[in-house]
Amino acid sequence: MKKIGLLRLFANFLVLLFIMLLVSCHSKVKKEDIKKLNGYWEINQVKFSSGKTKDYKVNETIDYFELKSKKGFRQKVMPQFDGKFQTNGIKENIKVVEKDNSFFLEYNTKFGKWKEEIISIEDSILVLKNKENLEYTYKKFKPFSLK
Repeated sequence: MKKIGLLRLFANFLVLLFIMLLVSCHSKVKKEDIKKLNGYWEINQVKFSSGKTKDYKVNETIDYFELKSKKGFRQKVMPQFDGKFQTNGIKENIKVVEKDNSFFLEYNTKFGKWKEEIISIEDSILVLKNKENLEYTYKKFKPFSLK
């Protein structure tokens, strides 16, 4: 009987350790991290709620984010070989909102309103999730070089 009790205790310990590991792998977004959103981001992968993923190897357009004091815009741009960007001029107004220790981007255009949760943000990786549980992973855009 003593052996079964020790095994059960050990199993519970392993489960607890595993849960703690999972939680620690999820980087918590901090208020000071929001400024990292500014700049050019290229979609890298979409993860569907089913767990399947779609990878993007080449992108004709990238997203440009500009925020000042938790307000700004996102705009689709097309990088050119001369280092400049072409755009259609359409900007999505965004506002950063903090709720329940999470940060959200609230978008507003003349076509609609929606929001995405900022799951993680680092210097070169951005992960956003929408209400359909689609998870978008972006990487910081690196300009073309003809050299």
